[in-house]
Amino acid sequence: MFTMIVVNDYAGMEGLPHWLHHAATEEDMLGFSDLVFPAFLFCVGLSIPFAIGARRSRGDSPWQMLGHIAWRTLSLLVMGLFAMNSAGVPGGLSHPVFTLLYITGFFLVWNEYPRFRIKSGMTMRIAGILLLAGLVAYKTLHGMPFRHGWWGILGLIGWAYLPCALACVGFKGDFRLLTGFWLLTMLLCVLIPGTWPGSWTHVAICATGVFTSLLLQRYGATPKKLIAPFVALALAMFLLGLLCHRFWIISKNLATPTWACFSLAICVAFFALLYALSHPLTPGLTRGLLAPAATATLTCYMMPAIWYAAQQLIGWHWPAALCYGLPGLLKAVVFALLMIALTGLFNKLHLKLKL
Repeated sequence: MFTMIVVNDYAGMEGLPHWLHHAATEEDMLGFSDLVFPAFLFCVGLSIPFAIGARRSRGDSPWQMLGHIAWRTLSLLVMGLFAMNSAGVPGGLSHPVFTLLYITGFFLVWNEYPRFRIKSGMTMRIAGILLLAGLVAYKTLHGMPFRHGWWGILGLIGWAYLPCALACVGFKGDFRLLTGFWLLTMLLCVLIPGTWPGSWTHVAICATGVFTSLLLQRYGATPKKLIAPFVALALAMFLLGLLCHRFWIISKNLATPTWACFSLAICVAFFALLYALSHPLTPGLTRGLLAPAATATLTCYMMPAIWYAAQQLIGWHWPAALCYGLPGLLKAVVFALLMIALTGLFNKLHLKLKL
């Protein structure tokens, strides 16, 4: 989450090395910024077996879990669609005003209301639904009906999450069946990448996160036993990426299998490193500056949009010296830390998005 805020803030900034930016659609390159989205999908996959397992241990029925999956997917699609359709109406609501209104609607509908506000929370959710519906109607009446386009980042995450979560529920955590599901998604990623909304490539990245969690659950009691599976998985993804590179370029925008495989090789290797360091690092991370980005990730994702919209409304801009080269990069890092700190403040005010 921290890295996503950083790369989005310096996007398009001049004076930085080319490899820090997103590669162009037809450019055969894996930029640093091109790694953030697949890492996000990979993390989503990592969390699914643990989340489903926790619900199963609480006694949730399969139908309850399916209902939760459907609601979470729908929520992500709705949020993605609003982000995709946030352009202002000529002579009407501007882009920043529309953005602040729909994010207000998000917090009304999906806020994690404390127990002492449960009753009032239902009223707030209804108000939020009416606000969001009103914004859709407003755009439609002004000749700008909602379109799905590429579904937005959150929408793509929703489409990747759906089949992976359904597989975890349907196969009841069975290692062999879920391994087969993962291999099937990798095959579909290569054979018919664009037939699923979003892309099977995105599903395959998320499913690899699921498979990595399965390895963790299977061998985690003896961390040394995880070294070989993690190394083998990272190496397999790298070699598959080399093979795919004979047929496809590396392109995030085109969601090519080559991009997915090389990204996964890096994600698995980096996750293995973090896992190896997890015990000495855990106390610092859970109490450190980055903690709100982990405990309220969706809230943190919305913070920059709120900031940018407010900035446009008041007409304030960063000094030109902070919008170029190394000073601009450092500003992006400080900005990301500021957004995470604001997320922590929102949490204390009982403002936390939870799907």
